[in-house]
Amino acid sequence: MARYTCSFIVAVPLERLQQVLIEVLESCHFDIIYNTGDYLMAREIPGHVSFAKLVTVEVLIDKSTATEREARMNFVVKNEELPLQVDNHCHQMFYQVHQAIAENRHWQLVESVAG
Repeated sequence: MARYTCSFIVAVPLERLQQVLIEVLESCHFDIIYNTGDYLMAREIPGHVSFAKLVTVEVLIDKSTATEREARMNFVVKNEELPLQVDNHCHQMFYQVHQAIAENRHWQLVESVAG
């Protein structure tokens, strides 16, 4: 199973964070399939790759350390594909999501850590 992780701290009003995050994931061709307010799960829209390569993104918004203007988000990007190549489909989607988060104009990136 391919699996990539990262975390971000973004400066954004907390009440806008979830909506902006959903917009970012949808812009990367993901459907939100589960949303509890502090946890989101999104799945890549089928049609471009085989079922085993479809990527899932899990996002945990750390509300225990969040302030009105800043929050940490932890991301796990994964699929069932064996990562036999460095530049596999899951890694490509991870990079796309990472770039979309880093370059989003609706918040200011405070910190980014890829794992």
